[in-house]
Amino acid sequence: MPHAPTTVTQVVIVLLLVLPGVTYQFVRERARGPIPGHRDLGERILRAVTAGIALDTLYVLLAGPWLVHLVYDRRRGWLTGAADNPRIAALTATTLFIVVPAAAAGLTSWLGSRGSGSTYDPIPTAWDKVFQRRSHCLVRARLKSGHWVGGYYGERSYTSGYPEAADLYLQTTWAMSGAGSFERPLPHSGGIYIRMDDVEFLDFVEVPGAEEGDTAGDRDTTAVGPQREEGVPARRQSARADAGSADAASGR
Repeated sequence: MPHAPTTVTQVVIVLLLVLPGVTYQFVRERARGPIPGHRDLGERILRAVTAGIALDTLYVLLAGPWLVHLVYDRRRGWLTGAADNPRIAALTATTLFIVVPAAAAGLTSWLGSRGSGSTYDPIPTAWDKVFQRRSHCLVRARLKSGHWVGGYYGERSYTSGYPEAADLYLQTTWAMSGAGSFERPLPHSGGIYIRMDDVEFLDFVEVPGAEEGDTAGDRDTTAVGPQREEGVPARRQSARADAGSADAASGR
């Protein structure tokens, strides 16, 4: 009977025995979506270990003697069988540690979702979803203090992602009226940083000529054409070479 693991090699083997459960748990969480238990690391580890034990038991029942020969030999020690047949060992490890657990998790998730009309989107928050493929636009935010701030969201802008706290950097600041209308880009603006903790709501105003991938339209002084959104006047802005330092032309 083999002795308890004492060397680095033997400890690695024990960890590999847990790996099927880790793979199963990872794929299961991705397919099912977050649940309250995912917030508890101890519970997640326990689920992974339990799944690993179940899968390892199944492996032993189906191919026990052959697997033991790859892992341990009474005369030559640990992993000698795997060393004699490295390709077979690698294929076996990939199948048992990754393919089978992932397939089992996918099948379990599919069976559990049958008959359910809802679908799960792995993007963690609506904030991340909005900015995943957000095209260039004007953004205005009403702060909890009642004041309006706004600016241009372009190629040099930045937004945070989960699990970081939601915040937003707009590459150019616009002057805003008391009613939340865009008036003009501020000259020599270096951008504006907005913390979502200070914001009541955020509004995105599409800018004509600033479609995604249109570099010529990526200008901080892009004209705000006629808009149906309340509080956004029909106004033309003259673009200068220094984007972000344009003056407003005559409004209509």
